[in-house]
Order: sequence, then C-alpha cells, then structure tokens
Amino acid sequence: MFHTIIKGTLLGLTLAVLIGPAFFSLVQTSIHRGFKSGMFLAMGIFFSDLALVFLSFLGASQILNAPENQKIVGYSGGLMLVIFGVYTFTRKGHVAENGGIEVKKPGFLTYFFKGFFLNLANPSVWFYWIFWVGVVTSELGTENGIDINLVIIFFTATLLTVFLTDLLKCFISHRIKSYLNDRVLMWINHIVGILLIIFGLYLFYKMIILK
Repeated sequence: MFHTIIKGTLLGLTLAVLIGPAFFSLVQTSIHRGFKSGMFLAMGIFFSDLALVFLSFLGASQILNAPENQKIVGYSGGLMLVIFGVYTFTRKGHVAENGGIEVKKPGFLTYFFKGFFLNLANPSVWFYWIFWVGVVTSELGTENGIDINLVIIFFTATLLTVFLTDLLKCFISHRIKSYLNDRVLMWINHIVGILLIIFGLYLFYKMIILK
C-alpha cells in the first residue's frame, strides 16, 4: 500500500507542474482576490479532477473515442476558455493603501465553480485522466479482477498531491502581491486573459482539423 501511495504522489507531482489554463487562473485569482479565493478555485479544480477520474472508470474513453463527441467537447471547452479569457483581460484591479487589492469580490462559491468548469473545459485534462485510469487499473489488476481499494488509494494520493501543490501556488502568488502596483496588475490580467484566449482558439483549431 505504501508503494501505491508513493506512485500516486509522484503522478500528482507530475500533473502539478503542467502549465495550463487552470495554473494561470490560480495565480491570477490568488494575486487579485487573496489566498481564500484561490483556495476555493483550487477546490473546484480538485472536485472536477475527482469527477473526471470517476467518469473515466465508468468508460468516458468510449464516448470520447468518437470524433464527433471529441469535437463537441473541444468546441465547448474552447468557447468557455475564450469567455474566461475575455473576462480576465478586461478585468481591473487596484492596489489599496494597505497593500491589498481593491476589487469587489464575488462569493467564494463563484471561484469554486469557476475552477470546476475551467478545469473541465480543457479536453487535455479529460484525456490525461482517461489514460492514467486505464494504466493504473491495468497495473493494479489481479487474477481476481481490479483491486479497487488500491486504485482508490492511488488516486486519493494523486488528487491530494495536486490539491496541496495548488494551495502552495495560491500562497506564493498571494504573498507577492505586496510587490505589485496597478500597472503590473493590469498586465497580469492582460497576459492571463490572452493566454486563456489562445488556449481556447487552439482547441477550436484542433477540432477544425480533426477528421
């Protein structure tokens, strides 16, 4: 069991260093809205990953093997990323006199659902979990079938590792905000917004050339 936990943790660390839309959103949210907002965003990402692992066990790969279904997921995800990108690009924030950032904060559940759907909007995350669920269930299988307890332990270790590293990203991003000014904050919004739009447009491109 200890060996399974170690392997799950290593997979979580591998996923944690991948840079995608969720990473940029975590950093930007933690800088602008504080650690708690970033934490709820990370929680949303965690539960979306959990849902994708569960769906992978139910056979999501069979659905996504069909090109027409891949296009539906890709176009939907691309549209969501572009919308998030445009919103982020046009968002404004100001550094307050006490070093905080003067912005009207939405409720924490807003960030939870943003993290949840932002993560789901990236088809690469779907295929990532489908692949690893397939690999892990094959590796942990026995003559009597899949050892479901070991599979649960493995992915619990993986998802908790990702979540804890996301919290670390939020904490570091929150701590550096005292070194920022209005101009830097504006550029952070612009850069993150443009990157999200690029991710979205890239998904559109991939779906267009998908046969």
